[in-house]
Amino acid sequence: MNRVRIKVGVLVALLLVALAACAAPPPAPTSAPVIQTVTVKETVTVKETVAVPQTVAVPQTVAVPQTVVVQPTPPPARNTLVVALARAPSSIDPADHSSREAETVIRNMYDGLVTRDSTSSTHMEIAESLKWLDDKTLEIKVRKGVKFHDGSELKADDVVFTFNRVFNTNAIEFPQPHTSLRKGFLGPFKSAEKKDDSTVVMNFTAAWPPAIQLLVHTQIVSKAYLDKVGTKGLIEKPLGTGPFKFVSAKTGLEEIVLDRFDDYYGGAPDLKPVGKACVSRAVFRVIPENSTRVAALLAGEVDIITEVPAELVTTLQKVPGVQVKTVAGTRPIWMEMNVKQAPFDDPKVRQALNYAVDKDLIVKKVYNGLAKPLAGPLMPTNNFADPALKPYAYDKAKALAMLKDAGWAPDASGVLMKGGKPLTFVIDTIDSVRPIAEAVSAMFREIGVDASVRVWEYNVVRPKLLAGERQAYVGDWGDSAFDPVGHMEAKWYSYTAGSTYGRGNFSGYSNATVDQLIKSGETENDPAKRRTTYNQAQKLIYDEAPAVFLVLPEAIEAAAARVQNWAPASDSRENLHDVCLK
Repeated sequence: MNRVRIKVGVLVALLLVALAACAAPPPAPTSAPVIQTVTVKETVTVKETVAVPQTVAVPQTVAVPQTVVVQPTPPPARNTLVVALARAPSSIDPADHSSREAETVIRNMYDGLVTRDSTSSTHMEIAESLKWLDDKTLEIKVRKGVKFHDGSELKADDVVFTFNRVFNTNAIEFPQPHTSLRKGFLGPFKSAEKKDDSTVVMNFTAAWPPAIQLLVHTQIVSKAYLDKVGTKGLIEKPLGTGPFKFVSAKTGLEEIVLDRFDDYYGGAPDLKPVGKACVSRAVFRVIPENSTRVAALLAGEVDIITEVPAELVTTLQKVPGVQVKTVAGTRPIWMEMNVKQAPFDDPKVRQALNYAVDKDLIVKKVYNGLAKPLAGPLMPTNNFADPALKPYAYDKAKALAMLKDAGWAPDASGVLMKGGKPLTFVIDTIDSVRPIAEAVSAMFREIGVDASVRVWEYNVVRPKLLAGERQAYVGDWGDSAFDPVGHMEAKWYSYTAGSTYGRGNFSGYSNATVDQLIKSGETENDPAKRRTTYNQAQKLIYDEAPAVFLVLPEAIEAAAARVQNWAPASDSRENLHDVCLK
């Protein structure tokens, strides 16, 4: 019997209807229970958690409720592309965001000095060329003829201003003065100087090996426009140089509408086709629930959906009018444990829970093989991941023995107890990775640990996690830097409020030696020495286990058949410039 609990319910019902609609007329549907997904919003107080049962029987056939019927009618003729995102962007200010959803929206309104293609290779965009004058000095030649959406031409002054706005302390003045969340991508940046209208020199205090690839994450803003409207004005009406210009946004960024910029310079010259965008309008719509996103695609309400549940890939591929694509993922999933609170202040407990999770079963049952087990703090596809580290082996006996050493012993019913209290905690999560949280919870239950699951919207729970107000969190964090910098300084460096270091550290983990190694590795130009430094840091994190290292899923997206020239990107930054609709 499978230990992993997989919800089908509405999702399977919808897919069965879509498939049946293309075959012989189905018999009259009968009613069936529908599993409801509840997302906790900021104004909702969660009063109780739902225990995850050890096993759930999945019936071979699913009755389709009468109220859920997807008609296979084609969408209306239009040249508007609608993309459903799993989460709302954290911001649409290029210098003040911390999510891939934000990067996706921003990268379609703003261009940077460099960009990536769908395979994550780096290409010149606004930069005509980049040249290292020495290991601390980078010369940038700015492409001529690049226009902002108000018709003004981008100059070297705008590039210098952008770097200063990202790097300088409290350079962002709204809603209160604070430092950019993107500062870490500039590393040991010292200054930027204008040599002429098309030449900028970046100065660093130390070598910065990932500099060029990390420039992908800095989009250029207009100095004149910011001087005029300020940060508040930029957020209310963004002004960039990208293929689409801002039209409107709903409260909370739940929907963002962009129109094609017809004076677009064309984008990266070596990424064909060069020119203005294919579609006239692009809409980003936030649909947090997996089931609702899939239903919206099947109903023709949206054209592209992100974060498709892996268990639905095979079935979705059989639905006429739907195309499914996968690409190597860059969003590892961990269960981070609050190391400052019991029971996770004991490393033996943290290590034991790593041994209690069958990652291979999660890969097989939850992801249908479309994932890899994690072996530590870096994803296995990162070139600097230490090959000597292997995933914690699934070993229930060892997990129980370690918990016994930590003072936890089973009572007559098998529940682990210590000092008369059970080993129990809440796993907070977000809807897109909820199946993983539920699978992990079920596995913990097998060894006598009561871990219930609670679902939140990410932008609501993130500040609670950073404040140390949660016990455990199952979530993902993208390594879009394609360098150890991406995860090591964001997830495993000690967090201090206001710092970009540790901005994704939801466990409260802090180790001065690890911090020093991360800092040293960032600026080490010798690849061999850099690898050795990062290996030392990885081993310490692996042994201290501030997280249960779970899996790295492939990125899965789906689109309507009318969507052309579309390919999901490893870094999840949806580039809509080339996408067309037939």
